[in-house]
Amino acid sequence: MKEKVIIVGGGISGLTAGIYAQRSGFDVLILEKCATPGGVSTCWKRKGYMFEGGVHWLNGSGEDLDLHKVWKEVGALQDNNPVYFKDPVYVLKGGKGEISIHRDAARTLEELSAYSPGDKRVLRSIFRDLRMFRYFQSPVEGVTGIWDYIRMFPAICITPRLWMQSITHYLSRIKDPDVRTLLEAVVAPVNNALTFAYTLSSFFNGDSGYPSGGSLRMALNMADTFVKAGGEIRYNTAVEKVVDGGVIVGGDLLKADAVIVTVDARTAIDKLFEKPLEDGWARRMRKLLVTSQTVFVGIGVEADLNNYPKSMVLKVPFKDGGVDLPFFIVSNYARDHYSPEGCTTLSALFPGYTYGWWKAAKEDGSYEAKKEAVAQKVIGILEEQIPEIKGKVAVWDVATPLTYQRYCDTFDGSYMSDWLPRTFTTNAPNRYRKGLYFAGQRTAYSGGLPPAVISGRIAARLLCKDFGLKFKNQ
Repeated sequence: MKEKVIIVGGGISGLTAGIYAQRSGFDVLILEKCATPGGVSTCWKRKGYMFEGGVHWLNGSGEDLDLHKVWKEVGALQDNNPVYFKDPVYVLKGGKGEISIHRDAARTLEELSAYSPGDKRVLRSIFRDLRMFRYFQSPVEGVTGIWDYIRMFPAICITPRLWMQSITHYLSRIKDPDVRTLLEAVVAPVNNALTFAYTLSSFFNGDSGYPSGGSLRMALNMADTFVKAGGEIRYNTAVEKVVDGGVIVGGDLLKADAVIVTVDARTAIDKLFEKPLEDGWARRMRKLLVTSQTVFVGIGVEADLNNYPKSMVLKVPFKDGGVDLPFFIVSNYARDHYSPEGCTTLSALFPGYTYGWWKAAKEDGSYEAKKEAVAQKVIGILEEQIPEIKGKVAVWDVATPLTYQRYCDTFDGSYMSDWLPRTFTTNAPNRYRKGLYFAGQRTAYSGGLPPAVISGRIAARLLCKDFGLKFKNQ
């Protein structure tokens, strides 16, 4: 008989682990507390408008990348969701002029240098660092070869210097505030400069496109791939505890030979086991983890905004909802058919450590009113920046860190981890012991989709090794 494997969570890492384990000869059951797959990486609809809550760009979009092979193996990328590469990547509005980050590094450098001639020398230095990442990619165990690592060597050489400083410090040499703001928009500035270099260079290197249909289409593709391989998914099924020999659901034991925990490991170590885990890595995670939190505002407007950039950095101060930011990013989904004909879905993200602020609002009864206040402030700013939408807002929705926590049990309602300068990782182990494994973004810094899919693959490989089965990727 096949060994029974239960996977806790039907997000990207859970689906990945399930697909590989099922193909390799296990009998796999995925238990997902929500009604749809994807976990934090998902979309939702309001009055005919779809809001993208997960993928804003996809590492592994480039067809020659190792990570792209993995996305294809798990069925995330298919004919029904081709990847497109928006260009320009970001456009700054609200400064003394309009400037852009293009997918061509030379063109971007030329435009920024022309906009701020006094920063030309500094910009050249930054772009020299970015060129070191020309061949850098997320390594995949069993896929990435020695030649790939050799080509990544220049980036590895400058990694310590970038890791030692924050993005804010790294870009502080730039005197022009507009140029500095545009570059700071690439990654939350509290992170180390390594994350900035990796992310921005990925755009220049032909990676980080957007899959049509977004994160939900990717998750549905993966769920379909898993079911066609013979696996089973039970939605609306929350796991109460992981115990020896299986999991507890609805007070009953579901037996399993192995369990793969893919929900937020920071939450799991305190709540998912009979006793909180007290291993060294768990204690370090409690002490050192810095979470990435955001307030998401989605807006549906009865106007076609195809003539506007797909991603706009609005240099407009925003202070509300627990955040205090000098700019924010607006994504324009006019071309994505996320809305009725002739209409457009917009979304804005406001990063910051706001969980406590929103939790206090929930406790004092002002939560809904404060969500509406944030939405109306965003709408007012957008009506000034995009006059075509004035009086044409059909629907809005606000997701706070409490929303992410409610749906996905993420710690402090976070969607990733911030990777601060000079800090080391506090990751969960992929293999806790034979029969118990972890996968998901908390198994590698700083989280997001690449660690999710890679860790799911690693967990399945370790599972196969422990039970003496051959790992099958197809």
